[in-house]
Amino acid sequence: MIMLLVLPVLLPFAAPLFARRLVGRLEPNAALWLLTAATVALGGSTVAALAGLVLTGALRLPVVARLGRMIHPMATGPVYVLVPVAALAVAALLLCAGTAVRTVRRERRSLGAAHAEADRARTAEGLSVVADERVDAYALPGRAGGPGRVVVTEGMLGCLGTRERAALVAHERAHLAGRHHLFLAAAELSAHCHPGLRSVRQDVALAVERAADEAAARATGDRRLTALAIGRAALAAHAAPARRPSVLPSATAGPVPQRVAALLKGPVSGARRPVAAAFALLLLCAGISSSSTLAGAVDLHSGVEVAQGESGPHHQLPR
Repeated sequence: MIMLLVLPVLLPFAAPLFARRLVGRLEPNAALWLLTAATVALGGSTVAALAGLVLTGALRLPVVARLGRMIHPMATGPVYVLVPVAALAVAALLLCAGTAVRTVRRERRSLGAAHAEADRARTAEGLSVVADERVDAYALPGRAGGPGRVVVTEGMLGCLGTRERAALVAHERAHLAGRHHLFLAAAELSAHCHPGLRSVRQDVALAVERAADEAAARATGDRRLTALAIGRAALAAHAAPARRPSVLPSATAGPVPQRVAALLKGPVSGARRPVAAAFALLLLCAGISSSSTLAGAVDLHSGVEVAQGESGPHHQLPR
């Protein structure tokens, strides 16, 4: 049982090795969905496995065993192993919860400030134009599922030509249409569940921008124009750090040179064998993690029933 619950804690460390091979070599929307789903599965399995380890160790303590009406010791291993492992799992869960709560609070405050700024902005051509010389543009989702809007500063509009502005707006509208902020939020929360997923969070962010880049290129019919608009906007925005929430997608985010190169190279036609292998390995990694966590939970439930004398043979383990 212990190995079934330890395995999901170890597998996320391997995820970045496969994720890096997918972004840029797989069709952006496919990469985005795959990476996000795998990240959520690995993060959720980690939390569930840590909770299982805590419960497994706690049930070997006499006071908890009495509360659980156990008449036999749990057949899960020696106490001198289980209790320290459970203590480490408790510490990990508290750390995950603490950092996640702080991040959620910070992002909520930042989103509130972004909405307040957009509410004060003037509307022009379907855009919320902020009277600010800093260079920024982002997709702001609506409140309570309402329609979102593209927010740009006067500084951003001033550094782009008319056609480049159209490409930039198409990029941001693609973020709103794809609800890309949800992918970023899911990756952000998953990254708090396991340190091995922190770099995958950056891969998800790149996939988000690549998906919007391709949508903008299709909307404008000009990949070179889209690349030029993104490059100019990013260079202009580099001088002044953005104040927007980190879960809001923006054309100036991520590794812009890599994005520009991908646009100029042309659309991704198909996955090559190494990419297909990475795709399969990442899915396998997430699948094994989820299956192992489920199997551990089932095994733990069966062990509790045996210890309570409800079913099966009783095994007395040395204390």
